Amino acid sequence: MTLPAARPPFTDPSSFPSVFDQLNDASNGRSDAPDHASEQPSDAQPSHAQPSHAQSGDAQPAPGRADSAPASAGFAALGLPEALVRTLTRDGITAPFPIQVATIPDALAGRDVLGRGQTGSGKTLAFGLPVVARVAASGKAAPGRPRALILVPTRELAMQVNDALSPLARSLGVFNRTAFGGTSYDKQIRDLRRGVDVLVATPGRLADLIERRECSLSEIEISVLDEADQMADMGFLPDVTALLEQTPADAQRLLFSATLDGDVDTLVSKFMTDPVTHEVDPPKAAVSTMEHHLLLIPPTEKLKIVSRIAARQGRTIMFVRTQLAVDRLAGQLAQVGVRAGALHGGKTQAVRTRTLAEFREGRTKVLVATDVAARGIHVDGVSLVVHVDPPKDPKDYLHRAGRTARAGEAGTVVTLVLPRQRAGTFALMEKAGVSATRTPVRPETPELVELTGAQEPSGVPVPPDEPRPPRRDGHRTGGGHPGGRRSDRGGYRDNRRYDDRREDDRRGGDRRHGDDRRHTDDRRHTDDRRHGDGRSRWRPDRRPA
Repeated sequence: MTLPAARPPFTDPSSFPSVFDQLNDASNGRSDAPDHASEQPSDAQPSHAQPSHAQSGDAQPAPGRADSAPASAGFAALGLPEALVRTLTRDGITAPFPIQVATIPDALAGRDVLGRGQTGSGKTLAFGLPVVARVAASGKAAPGRPRALILVPTRELAMQVNDALSPLARSLGVFNRTAFGGTSYDKQIRDLRRGVDVLVATPGRLADLIERRECSLSEIEISVLDEADQMADMGFLPDVTALLEQTPADAQRLLFSATLDGDVDTLVSKFMTDPVTHEVDPPKAAVSTMEHHLLLIPPTEKLKIVSRIAARQGRTIMFVRTQLAVDRLAGQLAQVGVRAGALHGGKTQAVRTRTLAEFREGRTKVLVATDVAARGIHVDGVSLVVHVDPPKDPKDYLHRAGRTARAGEAGTVVTLVLPRQRAGTFALMEKAGVSATRTPVRPETPELVELTGAQEPSGVPVPPDEPRPPRRDGHRTGGGHPGGRRSDRGGYRDNRRYDDRREDDRRGGDRRHGDDRRHTDDRRHTDDRRHGDGRSRWRPDRRPA
């Protein structure tokens, strides 16, 4: 397919100082500074051996070395606006990661960029800083016509990216907001009508807003795909393609992910013009502070082993394959005295947000999750990741494992392997490039305690959470849609979404409602006793079971 013609650059690349010259000057006298750094062009891929400083997700504390570059010199050398550099410095973010050093100059210069780095490598700021800088220079967005689009696969990642960008956007007067499923349309529509400069969205909800004619992508100047490979894996590729086709052909594209493989080739070839690729980490689980263990367990004692591991001291994430397994395991742990949060795509957005907040704040030490939490969600201090169910492919393993040992911290990843799972799990570990010890364990063996810190749970059942008191202000919950039908999960069926796929593509999900459905006179009420006779009103559009 013929690629679009090359675009004029957003700004003259020659106006930026050489990144590698600045890094070389700042590291004079250091034995770990490469002698040839000043000879590399500004768009060259930095050496994998380039030192990286401790960060927490995208939070980058200043390095404690006395011979480090002066505060904010690293980001200033990348050509970022001074206001952004000041904001980063105020937040303690002074030393850019390799992925940021490699990609930010090219992104500021208007190039299409493919960036790959492991989870926790700083990808959010790598694309977020150029996006904010470009939008700030192009003026305010018109109502319903954002200037920049950041597509992400999950609601949680959308919130995380938006939170990371908010202080940066405020420093330049840029208005950024989110659009994702599971929440009310009303607030998102109000924000769009105000004029959103940077929109962080999931594909399904954005497509719905466009269909409602509340959003147009015709004035997008720069678009970003974050975790592009996961969007391809989750079946979002048709939606993403349809959305990008609505953006101008000469718009700048940035694609970031922990892996760049054949799944995203279609997007690259169709939408990217002469992209520059930066891969700053090996595509294997090569984190020196992460230990990997395969625990060979007997089938009849799996629950006891899981319960003992869950009772350990420290923050733990446990991964299983299905939503039913998440709820079942969280309930089983509660019965033996371990309070565990349950996170999966079938939960309402309010429940998912509360569960993550409790885990981050330490009120819950154990999080049981499906792969919805395996990408892009950063929680500080996770010291153990447990694959209760082995992942289905190497990429899932790497992303699950990436929840621990972030930014130089130590972490352990254990996989529980039943006898029938051994051959497949051993092959998966080899494909993932992981060297893991294989240890037979039982609930009472000392090796289990040594590797995971397992201990006997209290055995006192955890009481269920107290139900929240009903609202007394006379307003309905669920997004303020008077024509919606109340569901047994809370909220209204008009907007309830079990995941972020397009509503008409979801099996067993809600049917899409048109723009005017809730405004018609034939509103459907689930409680018809208000009409006098206490009997259920016949609905002509309701099919018999």
